[in-house]
Amino acid sequence: MIKVVYFDEESASDYLDIAAGGKAVSTSEQIRERTKKVHAEVDAKVSAKLSWLPFLGVAGETGAGFAGSRAGKSILSKTLSNTILTDYLAQVEGDDRIVRLSDLRVTARQGSMAYMKMYTPYMVIAKTDEMGVDLARLDEALEGAKGYYELLGADTTNGSKCVLRFNIRAFRNNYGLTDLGRMRLVFHGILVGQTTEDGLGMDSEMSNNVAQPVTALELLDGPNAGAAKTLLDVYDVLLAGVEHAE
Repeated sequence: MIKVVYFDEESASDYLDIAAGGKAVSTSEQIRERTKKVHAEVDAKVSAKLSWLPFLGVAGETGAGFAGSRAGKSILSKTLSNTILTDYLAQVEGDDRIVRLSDLRVTARQGSMAYMKMYTPYMVIAKTDEMGVDLARLDEALEGAKGYYELLGADTTNGSKCVLRFNIRAFRNNYGLTDLGRMRLVFHGILVGQTTEDGLGMDSEMSNNVAQPVTALELLDGPNAGAAKTLLDVYDVLLAGVEHAE
């Protein structure tokens, strides 16, 4: 893995805790000790590098309390985040409970909440007077209503499909949903269930699982008519990134 686009730290931490099993107590102690060590290293290194910048207000923060500053917290957070990532990559090697998915073309189903979420950030420049809806705040509403967003993954070799669920807050380096379809990524996922492609639509999500009216096609050919009724595996994505091509 040479480029990490998405990493769900909370889910990865849960996975590490579960994988630790009976070693959970000692693992927690190791994490505490590592945190103290990283904190001290960040405190010393950042203080030394930035102490000559008095106009940034660093001079008064050098020493033991520097990690409490904005710069110190940012570096400490990133260092601990990378520690979790390293531990996860070491633990996941050879674990068949984590499914490795590659060669997927990732898209948002038209009419889904993920499809809307891709475009609502741009709606801040749209005129809303004639529409009767504050499009600029629609993005905020979607983020508050739904934490995970589903995208369709289509295998580029055989066309088979699956559903990938992403924690909207787990993207790294300013990547987002719209970037996934333009990259050749490898995904680490956990199989959590199944759904139909129609089930990703916004109308289906907001219907509270109310039974849909029977169509004429279903009356003629039976309730299982139509490819849209095919169940697709749903994976919660822990990690997405670019691997080095051999």
